[in-house]
Amino acid sequence: MSAQPTPVTATGYPWPIETTRLANGLRVVVSEDRSAPVVCVNLWYDVGSRHEPPGQTGFAHLFEHLMFEGSLHVAKTEHMRLVQGSGGSLNATTNPDRTNYFETLPAEHLELAIWLEADRMGGLVPALTQETLDNQREVVKNERRQRYENVPYGDAWLRLLPLLYPPGHPYHHATIGSMEDLNAAALEVFQAFHQRYYAPNNAVLTVVGDTTPDEVFTLADRYFGSLSPVPDIPPAPSGHLSGPATAPARDTVSAAVPAPRIYLAHRTHPFGTAGYDAVTVLATVLGSGRGSRLYQRLADGARIAQPDYVGAYGVDLAHAPAPLIVTATAKDGVSPQTLEDGLAEVVDSLATEPVTEAELDRAKALLTTAWWRQVSTVGGRADTLGRYATQFGDPAAAGYRLPAWQAVTAGDVADVAAQVLRPESRVTLTYLPKESS
Repeated sequence: MSAQPTPVTATGYPWPIETTRLANGLRVVVSEDRSAPVVCVNLWYDVGSRHEPPGQTGFAHLFEHLMFEGSLHVAKTEHMRLVQGSGGSLNATTNPDRTNYFETLPAEHLELAIWLEADRMGGLVPALTQETLDNQREVVKNERRQRYENVPYGDAWLRLLPLLYPPGHPYHHATIGSMEDLNAAALEVFQAFHQRYYAPNNAVLTVVGDTTPDEVFTLADRYFGSLSPVPDIPPAPSGHLSGPATAPARDTVSAAVPAPRIYLAHRTHPFGTAGYDAVTVLATVLGSGRGSRLYQRLADGARIAQPDYVGAYGVDLAHAPAPLIVTATAKDGVSPQTLEDGLAEVVDSLATEPVTEAELDRAKALLTTAWWRQVSTVGGRADTLGRYATQFGDPAAAGYRLPAWQAVTAGDVADVAAQVLRPESRVTLTYLPKESS
């Protein structure tokens, strides 16, 4: 373990942060908070769907499931039983950029959580069987059916990504992956994927709550310190794009949906950049809540969109221009073309009608509330620090996000709208209800 932890502070982040790096490369982040006797243990792995080579789509997400199915010293389902039996909760998520695993539990069980995470980092492959793999493949297939295929508009993300990013781009395919790829791969291929990416030098362990940095650093060294680093972890394919799209793209789907729905999408800037900070404020002005332009003009004004199904949001992807998605669902009797024209008019207005001070103040108030809600819990704080340590190399950089949003001006919003929301780079996805027989 490195000799000295490094205390750091950042504007807008009032809790202490201390970090160290073990000899095997594991980065450890601790934020002490004695306000309640709980801790969150959060482990970010720098592997998501953007890392998947051709023929292995969906692997990162499948491992989100497999990591709960037993490891060298923990029997199948025991990880969950031990945490929940100690009064804790746990989960995991996967996105294009990363996979994370986390437990929130009473502080006296901190050592248990760290041991469990270390055991499945270093001991999953010896415990992985063909039966477990086959079972979890079926679970993922079921998840795809339930979340994407059998839900109205559920496959929108699967359809938008290939329109936004060209073939071969790391964001071209969705995290859920291809069932054909998952079915075709042998057990040895999955074991090799785990051994390639699930390594201490490809992870960040973050602990927030009722503990001390010394305690966490000692436990991390005790349980993770003996795990070997993996040399030459393959980097993700480059997400570089030569510029904005120069031609619009469109897809129209007839499906079992209750009403026409339109999605307009644009590539913008990577998460963490000043450009994306302006996009975040822009999206809030455009589509967050009843005071947004979309709601005011399409739901309240023209009355062509259903009030509960109109909005705009950015998807916070950090390694290529991230998408901004605008969506609305038509009211009864409104044609898809009328709805699309209305959506486009409001989106285009951001470049021609300056954002007012009232709109800007409202957007910043909403973002401020969301930010403090995120970091008000030990779980949200641990995930935030783990993200900034993984993606930007510095957990303290989290403290600059809120001030960056607050510094965005109306001119910044107009500039970024003119730059990235051009009709010639627009992706349009239209859902039409199937004709009933």
